[in-house]
Amino acid sequence: MVNQFDEPRLTAELAPAAALLRALKRTSNLTRAAAELGVPQPTASRRLAALGAAVGAPLTVSAGRGIRLTRVGHLLADAAERAVDALEHGVRRAREEIDPESGHVVLGFLHLLGRSLVPGLLRDFRADHPRTRFSLVQGSRRSIVDRLTSGAIDLALVAPPPEEAALEATVLTEQELFLAVPADHRLASRPNVRMSELADEVFVMLEHGYGLRQITDDLCAAAGFTPTVAFEGQESDTVRGLVAAGLGVALLPAFEPHPPSGVVEIPLAPRVTRKIGLAWPADRPLSPAVATFRQFVRRRAGADGSQSSHA
Repeated sequence: MVNQFDEPRLTAELAPAAALLRALKRTSNLTRAAAELGVPQPTASRRLAALGAAVGAPLTVSAGRGIRLTRVGHLLADAAERAVDALEHGVRRAREEIDPESGHVVLGFLHLLGRSLVPGLLRDFRADHPRTRFSLVQGSRRSIVDRLTSGAIDLALVAPPPEEAALEATVLTEQELFLAVPADHRLASRPNVRMSELADEVFVMLEHGYGLRQITDDLCAAAGFTPTVAFEGQESDTVRGLVAAGLGVALLPAFEPHPPSGVVEIPLAPRVTRKIGLAWPADRPLSPAVATFRQFVRRRAGADGSQSSHA
């Protein structure tokens, strides 16, 4: 039976297995987790069994062709994940202290921003910092903010900027939103359209968790109706394709350099915009490379003189 005097010993036994627990939480497959860490599968299995024996409860149970963590396993894996993330961050900071130009930046951003904003920023930054390495993480606003808060990513480009107390953010720019309709739609020739005119329309939307979905839902609610949603997607290009096929209308930023075939973009009245912001952890020091890239992005956007928001 585990007692309070066992905790230092158990912690010492857990430390070597922390990376394995984190990998197992992510993969739910012992073979893949072992391969990810470069250790033989039997060795990984013995480590898990030994740790379970030390704790006094199994850490995994069989689940089809894979395994899943038990409640005890999840508790330890969650702690291991935080610990390994913090250690990796410390290793990066130590390495970059010795050679700042060899740094690594994990950048999260919305799918919509990957078309031109992010590639342009990376191209121009690497012109002066060619040895800085980037890992790019795309996803919904909710998933990106969650990963930023947990420490899995360093910086995030999201819209709107997050308001979590653990994060700081600065507004970089505003982006106008348009109503995208099929080319043969009854509103396609209009110079603008009010949200209240869309109460009877069928909408194509991004899934819940995406900033654009929340903005659309809020605008519809303010106009006095709940939108009829026929399709939900995870990428704006898919949403536009569904609009072009005549399956509904959508609120989206302008497609550059011009709308794709079969889609017409109509300004909203009054004009609707969303703020795009750069966010970072408020309570975690940034590595030299991350701090340098943050300064570059803010300077590029003319945001050096703006106030960072501490939500």
